[in-house]
Amino acid sequence: MTVSSSPRMLSLWLPRFATDRIRRLRETTPVPHEGLPLVVAGKRGNADVLIAINEAAEQLGLFAGMALAQARAMHPALDVVPEDARADGELLESIADWCLRYTPLVACDAPDGLLLDISGCAHLYGGERELVADLGRRLTQAGFAYRVAIAGTIGAAWAAAHDGQPDTYANGEERDLLAPLPLDALRLPPPVVASLGRVGLKTIGDIIDMPRSPLTARFGAGLLRQLDRALGREHEPLTPRLPVAPYVAEERFYEPIAREEDVLGTVQKLAARLSMTLERHGDGARRIELTLFRTDGALRRIAAGTARPLRDAADIRALFAERLVTIADELDPGFGFDMARLSVLIAEPAPAEQIGLGSAEDAGELVRLVDRLSARLGAQRVRRAVAQDSHIPELASVTLPAQMTVKDDGWAAYNRHRSAVELAPRPLRLLARPEPIEAVAEVPDGPPLRFKWRRALHDIVAAEGPERIEGAWWQEENIETSPAGNRARDYFRVEDRSGHRFWLFRAGLYRDLVPGTAPPSWFVHGMFG
Repeated sequence: MTVSSSPRMLSLWLPRFATDRIRRLRETTPVPHEGLPLVVAGKRGNADVLIAINEAAEQLGLFAGMALAQARAMHPALDVVPEDARADGELLESIADWCLRYTPLVACDAPDGLLLDISGCAHLYGGERELVADLGRRLTQAGFAYRVAIAGTIGAAWAAAHDGQPDTYANGEERDLLAPLPLDALRLPPPVVASLGRVGLKTIGDIIDMPRSPLTARFGAGLLRQLDRALGREHEPLTPRLPVAPYVAEERFYEPIAREEDVLGTVQKLAARLSMTLERHGDGARRIELTLFRTDGALRRIAAGTARPLRDAADIRALFAERLVTIADELDPGFGFDMARLSVLIAEPAPAEQIGLGSAEDAGELVRLVDRLSARLGAQRVRRAVAQDSHIPELASVTLPAQMTVKDDGWAAYNRHRSAVELAPRPLRLLARPEPIEAVAEVPDGPPLRFKWRRALHDIVAAEGPERIEGAWWQEENIETSPAGNRARDYFRVEDRSGHRFWLFRAGLYRDLVPGTAPPSWFVHGMFG
């Protein structure tokens, strides 16, 4: 079977979308006045007008845009429901997600339609008519009225779905399709359509062969632009609501799957397919998403990140095994999944020598551990320290997600600095902020003899120091970031009678003490193992 590379656009219009949504809700929560003609009303300007009507209301002669007062005067027994644009929008996005099974290029055509770029996709369903039949069957089961048209341009497909004969039109048939349709099928602003009507131009065929300059001068450039787009003379881009993944593999099942091991087996199978494509392009996956399509239309998206470009199928399976453990209850396969898609959302160059070969093996194991922990606990909870250009201990490092890419983590420069100046040992555990203590010490520069911290008194039996660290004199003193301020610090390593070892410092020097300023104060900053 050959796959056409010509653009093919599908326009889906749900003509009773709002009333269908309400009817679906009432299937579970019936209302007393069920059975009356249903209309949805909303404010437009200063008037209440009908936004949507069901089939029964349409048979009474009501139509969208009619004033609500007029509709009530004609038929007092109406079931009037206020417009809920938010609920309509959320449901339309859910249907757009559900349509991802046909193509990843899906755009919302608010308030009641969707646009799908199905170029090169329809053959997966046996052809365009089979795809439309599958789409229509699922929409009918879900309780939606629909109109679907396929053509070579967005404009032609939209016009056929809304104002023409919903069908499948070959590329090149746009002119014959559009010519008999009214001008508003070009998605023109109503004032432009009204202006064209006043000079006797009613259909698209009336303007197709007219001189372009007078039309542009009188009705604006937008008229011919919409016409050219519908006819395929100008490209009209489709803006999908979700980013398009650079690498995608998918699998459809004859029988729905529900067991976790089947899902993981599918992941490995799809990952193996992606691996070949990634290797051919010299890429690896940094962020991967598994999309599972339930038979009832619900969607499950599971994403996982990696610390390095990855393309090994077993590693990708292990990532999702961890993710499935954390979302076991949320997965809820219902009656099973009938389709799965594995997408590489972010890919980065990954030369073959960086993937599990030679001396990189140990690093590779660490990266796998980070990936698996991040998948189970969350990427923000697995972190690593990155050195900063500061000699203030609490500012000398920050923690970042371990999977985040950092060109230079600063530790090479830090180690060079340590070897050059021979810094005193630092405690393994450093408090996030120095905590003030009450200390008794020999002045002016002696170590503390005893101190009280967190209501416990510690008598010091051994002390070493001081190690002086000057404050950041080029900064304003900021108590919010450091309770010790920017004063010079004298650090001491001390041991109390119980054998506990602390890293204490005195902020401020007695030699700098002048009347009116705060005296030096003591803090505990860390504990040695």
